[in-house]
Amino acid sequence: MRIEFFIALRYFLARRRLNFITIISYLSFGGITIGVAALIVVLSVYNGFSTLVSTMLISLDPQICIEANNTTGQAGMNDLLTSLRKNHPDIPMSPYISGKVLIFHRGTYQIINYKGVETASLVSVYNLNEYIFDGKKIFPGTTDENFFYAGQPMASGFGIEPGDTVAFISPKNLESAYLYGSLPNVNKSVLSGVYMSQNNYYDIACVMGDLASAQSLFGYNDSFEGIDIHLTDVNTSEKTAELLRSEINQSDYSVKTWFDLHKELFTVMRIERIAAFVLLSLIILVAVFNILASLAMSVMEKKREIGILQAMGLQPDAIRRVFLIQGAIAGVAGTILGSMLGVFLYWLQVTYKIYPLDPTRFKIDAMPMQLNFIDFITVSAAAICLSLLAALFPAARAAKINALEAIRWE
Repeated sequence: MRIEFFIALRYFLARRRLNFITIISYLSFGGITIGVAALIVVLSVYNGFSTLVSTMLISLDPQICIEANNTTGQAGMNDLLTSLRKNHPDIPMSPYISGKVLIFHRGTYQIINYKGVETASLVSVYNLNEYIFDGKKIFPGTTDENFFYAGQPMASGFGIEPGDTVAFISPKNLESAYLYGSLPNVNKSVLSGVYMSQNNYYDIACVMGDLASAQSLFGYNDSFEGIDIHLTDVNTSEKTAELLRSEINQSDYSVKTWFDLHKELFTVMRIERIAAFVLLSLIILVAVFNILASLAMSVMEKKREIGILQAMGLQPDAIRRVFLIQGAIAGVAGTILGSMLGVFLYWLQVTYKIYPLDPTRFKIDAMPMQLNFIDFITVSAAAICLSLLAALFPAARAAKINALEAIRWE
């Protein structure tokens, strides 16, 4: 064991009377412990909510969406779909049409969003079968028409069940129908099933129907509004989107990932995460200043001992290392204890759900947490590095002490 480490450890573990320096040392050690633990727990909570929100949002949303920017792009949608399917036969994709309609059933009406897609793509692109719990599921390759699927809250609130027939009235040509007495675009479809995807937009405000019905409702004839694309690995969305952008005319078409579709939400969540990190880091920063203060006063208190060590042959560099190691010991010990406390609280929440939530209000029964290894390492490394930085000034002052004056006047 090197002499510097031995002396630093003795200084750190020495039994001292309770004085101001001792209190500051305890506060700095406790501050680092609490700060590290708080950061690990809070970042785990943010990671848990972020993962939960992402999972909910992409439950029925496509990973990539292609839309026309102008009439030229709209006119070439069929050719674009044919080309993309030819170039990427292994990637499921579906044309879609969406818009607001008036749903009417037994004297009750409501304005909702209608999304029409290819029937077979309800399985290959949207994985709708995973969320259907009442009614008929979709068989691969089916080409049924005049049907739709609704979310459980929407179906329950509107009072419809699988097998009920409802009328969808499109706002297209509604003005001419009112002025000239012509009939608006109306489609009668049967509710085939009810799903629960945990995505509020699709569960509460939208129904999924077949493409032919949507073309009839919104007057698209044989065309469609855009193309939805499903990817097995969500993390490849941006890479695939860049590939598709290179294959199409970007002045006529825009390619958006699922992140782009919800960019505002994820931006707010990222800002909140950074703000929480900065605010909780202040706990560690205050503890680091306490380390600096306690070491600086410790140097003043041990001036005579430092002089004796120098007189015995200990070099100034070794004196500097003693106090650097003492600061590092405080930082490492506090970080280890804080990391253990944070991981323990994470384990308690994941295993025993010590902070429960009402699933009828929040859709989950407990506060979600996800421990990210990179966050764990970043927090721990930052706490230790800041502790070392705090020890630099007191260590430098200790190394400059004149041994003769220290022994003479102390």
